Order: sequence, then C-alpha cells, then structure tokens
Amino acid sequence: MTPFEAVLVALAGVFAGGINTVVGSGTLVTFPVLLAVGYPPVVANVSNGLGLVPGSVSGAIGYRRELTGQRGRLLRFGAASAVGGVLGAVLLLVLPASAFEAIVPVLIALALVLVVLQPRLARWLAARQPDRHPHGGLPLLVGIFLTGVYGGYFGAAQGIMLLALMGILMDEALQRINAVKNVLAAVANLTSGIVFVFVADVAWLAVLLLAVGSVIGGQLGARVGRKLSPVLLRGVIVVVGLVAIAQLVLR
Repeated sequence: MTPFEAVLVALAGVFAGGINTVVGSGTLVTFPVLLAVGYPPVVANVSNGLGLVPGSVSGAIGYRRELTGQRGRLLRFGAASAVGGVLGAVLLLVLPASAFEAIVPVLIALALVLVVLQPRLARWLAARQPDRHPHGGLPLLVGIFLTGVYGGYFGAAQGIMLLALMGILMDEALQRINAVKNVLAAVANLTSGIVFVFVADVAWLAVLLLAVGSVIGGQLGARVGRKLSPVLLRGVIVVVGLVAIAQLVLR
C-alpha cells in the first residue's frame, strides 16, 4: 500500500465512522476503497468489518447520555446480535459471494420504507397492543438476531435495518434507539471479526488505518447526529439508504 492509498483508506474510515454513527452504511464507503487499493473481496470485507468496530464503539461513547437506563436492553439485544454476527461470519466463509447480492438492495429498501412509516406504524401498534413489551418482545429479538447475521456477513445498511425494527416495535425516542444501534453494530462486527481472525486472511494495516479513521469519525458523527431532530434524522437515513441501494445495484 502506497502512502497515498494509506491516507485514502484512513479518510474513508473517518467518513464511514461518522456516517455509521448517525445512520449506518459506512461499509459502502470503505469496502470499495479497499477493493480499489488492491485487496481481494473477502479480505476486504473481513478487514473492513474489523476496522470499523472501534468507530462503532466511539460513536456509542459519543451517545452515552442516550444509553442511560438501557443496560438491560443492551445486554439482551447485544447477546442476540453477537450470536447473529458469528453465524454471519460463518456464512461469509461457506457461501458464494453472490448468495446475498440480490436480496441486500431489497432489504435496504424495505428498511427505508419502515423508517419513513415508523411513527405511523408505531402509533398503530400502540393502539392495537397498548400493553406491548417495552423492549419489543420476541419479534424484535429475532429481528436483531437476523440483522446481526446480516451484519456479520456484509453489514451495509445494518444500522438502517436496526433503526427500522426498533423504531416500530419499541416505544422509544429515535435518538435513544440510534444509541442502541451503534452498540449492536459494534457487537455484530466484533464477534464476526473474532471468527475471521482465526480462520480468514486479515489485512492488518488496513484494519489499523480504518480503526484510527473511524474512531475520529465516530466522535464527529455523534456530535452531529445528537443535534438532529427526529424528522431530519429520518431524512438523512432515507438519503443515505437510497445512495446505498444505487451503489449496490449499479456496481
């Protein structure tokens, strides 16, 4: 890797760390950059997931005020996300690369629709189920597990999917949900990364550069994201998601 390429990877990490903290989909920035500097697809995917973990942790620290009082929820959801991340890592190692390519844009599009409709759907569920589970119950736990599987496998727009699920199935403020999302994304990437360390090739220089960049980006993203109103935050989510879909479909 040349010095110019190293700077490019680190800058991609800064941008991805910021966008992951606010919304998600930072992988769609860093993964193509790693491919562009010469890494094979699987090595790039593995190294990307590991490199962005510190950025998710940084973003979660930036949102620590919104995490207050959510310890039990984080432990419950984090366990589901961790198991899903391990399964996703295994799937990446055993399935052909084309296995999820067709479904990923569809999943992101569905998540965007759910994010847009989230206030209306949440009110509808509250009217139908006034005594619904404060943490979303079994449906949300299963959804977070499946999102963890996806995160361990590839992870682009994992955050958008988490926001959509939690926003609809829980009666909670969007910023507090966003804080939980950062933790769950970090857990899925970390657990899948541990699997990759033992059984896959890892480009450690790329991991280091992405880690440094994403930590900086995570702090910047937290400062910006915490100031956004729910309506504006939803708008940012939709724009980023549409860009993600376009990139996946047109690449």
